Amino acid sequence: MHDERRRIEDRVQRVLTQRIQPAAHSASVPFTIEAWQAPDEPVPFAEAAGAAYEPFTTGTPWGPPWGTTWFKVHGQVPAAWAGKRVEAVFDLGFVGDWPGNQAEALVHTPGGAPLKAVNPQNQYVPVANPAEGGEHISYLIEAASNPDILANDFSRPTPLGDKLTAGRAPLYTFARADLAVLDEQVWHLGLDLTVLRELMLELSEHEPRRHEIAHALDRALDRLDLDDISGTATDVRDALRGVLERPANASAHTLSAVGHAHIDSAWLWPIRETKRKTSRTFSNVTALAKEYPEFIFACSQAQQYAWVKEHYPQVWDRIHEAVRGGQWAPVGGMWVEADGNLPGGEALARQLIHGKRFFLDEFGIETKGVWLPDSFGYNACFPQLARLAGNEWFLTQKLSWNQTNKLPHHTFWWEGIDGSRVFTHFPPVDT
Repeated sequence: MHDERRRIEDRVQRVLTQRIQPAAHSASVPFTIEAWQAPDEPVPFAEAAGAAYEPFTTGTPWGPPWGTTWFKVHGQVPAAWAGKRVEAVFDLGFVGDWPGNQAEALVHTPGGAPLKAVNPQNQYVPVANPAEGGEHISYLIEAASNPDILANDFSRPTPLGDKLTAGRAPLYTFARADLAVLDEQVWHLGLDLTVLRELMLELSEHEPRRHEIAHALDRALDRLDLDDISGTATDVRDALRGVLERPANASAHTLSAVGHAHIDSAWLWPIRETKRKTSRTFSNVTALAKEYPEFIFACSQAQQYAWVKEHYPQVWDRIHEAVRGGQWAPVGGMWVEADGNLPGGEALARQLIHGKRFFLDEFGIETKGVWLPDSFGYNACFPQLARLAGNEWFLTQKLSWNQTNKLPHHTFWWEGIDGSRVFTHFPPVDT
């Protein structure tokens, strides 16, 4: 029997990335753009709003390393778009899909309210659904031009890591700033194909379901008219419905997915950028919470909450609203996701005391777990400290990186030096 796996897999990837995803926005009109380069460190919104802006066009290089460029954009929704979902779409010149160490931005209303961030895989800001037609749209965009200092695979230092050596040459070329109509059927078709393709590639080559999905995708794409993707998207989705709805084997686990964004409080950017990163991420999350009532997000590290409370009070209010609505779950109970080897016992105890107190004071929630997905060390006293702090479980992931001693279990009771035990889990993805 002829093996067509490669042909089908290549076809799905090609049609998805080259035809369907670019067709998700069916019509667009460009914004008028102005720009102002902050002279050094980031400035408050009020200062940026009062600055002298100059005309700017797409295709123009912008953004020195560690710089901040503010953009003013203005546009009008065409009358013909009445009744449709309209979005603002921005491409700052993103490099790949890595959401960090590159261009990112926070979009504000003219009055200074943060709306939503844009980054490589999240380039839109909702405008209206449905639009009335004729709306005037204006935004102020705080764009960070962070450099990629992961270059050379950590083999040697890069001059981009310090403003004193990074230079002032622009890093990015502004690619797009448009008002656009989202064709929701085409967008959903892209999601359907992405889910099925990723599931197919995760399954063993010997599993019948992998081949069932592959041939279902192949047959469904035969219904797609590449000259009329919008007109045939619904037909393709109907053809995929059966294979999408089919559950896994009856013996398989049932998993519940909860959103999370792991943000290093201090790694390859300055602390001031961590503060802005939290505002961008939390703006996105609270925007998603408003649009999708079923969406739930788990968030750790009291310090990052405190930064948003201090610097972005409107985002802080939205977090409170999401917590009250059951869409935002404070987790972790530590002030930051601390290293587990270098700090002494008193320092780790204070992490738990101040972290748990913050969540109790601010949200009336006592966290019950130690959330350390990315910590590189694990003190043998952690079970004792966790239990004394009133915690019931411990979560991490980093032991999967061990090069020599591979831990044989993902879920177990961790017993500390004094005999204290804490229920411990390593998500089995091992990454």
